[in-house]
Amino acid sequence: MFLEKSHVGGRKHGWIEVIAGSMFSGKTEELIRRMRRAKIANQKVEIFKPQIENRYSDVEVVSHDARAIMSTPVETSANILLMCSDVDVVGIDEAQFFDDGLIDVCNKLANSGVRVIVAGLDMDYLGVPFGPVPQLMAIAEYVTKVHAICVRCGNLASYSYRLTNDDKRVLLGEKEAYQPLCRECYVKEQGESNSS
Repeated sequence: MFLEKSHVGGRKHGWIEVIAGSMFSGKTEELIRRMRRAKIANQKVEIFKPQIENRYSDVEVVSHDARAIMSTPVETSANILLMCSDVDVVGIDEAQFFDDGLIDVCNKLANSGVRVIVAGLDMDYLGVPFGPVPQLMAIAEYVTKVHAICVRCGNLASYSYRLTNDDKRVLLGEKEAYQPLCRECYVKEQGESNSS
C-alpha cells in the first residue's frame, strides 16, 4: 500500500501517514509493523513517543498485544526535529499527547524528504477531536482509520469509553479504565451516565 522509498529525479520525496482510531484498535501495532518494514528495507528510522507515555516501558513503544520497538521519549514535539538528522522514516506514537507544534514538525520533516508515520487517538473519551491528530489527518497524504471491536455488541468500535469517574482529559489507562464501544453503545452509555 505504501511505497517504502520514493525518489523522483534523484530527489527524495517525503509524506505523512496517520494511523488513527480508538483505544485497543491496533494503532501502535500498525505503526510498529510499518517501522519494522522500513528497517528491513535498510532505511534509517527513528521512533518517538511522548515522555508521559510510560505504561509498558520508558524507552519502547509497546502495543497492547506486547509487540515492542525501541523509541526515544521526548518532552515536546520540538525535540523531535533536534534528533532527526539523516533519517528516512520517522515514527511518532501517541500523537494526541503532543503539543500542536507536532503539525509543523511533521510538515518540516515531510518537506525535507522524510516519510513520517504518526499514530494516535483521534477522539478523547468524550468523543471530542484530540490534540493535533485531527489536523494531522487533514494534511496527511495517507490516513488509516483503524477500529477496535465493541465489547458490548461486537460491531466495529470507534469510541474510547472511560469506565472511571475521573474527568481529566489525559488519563493513562488500560482495560480497567477504558472500553472500546461502537457509536450506538457509546451513545447509550453516555445517556445512562448523564442521567445518573
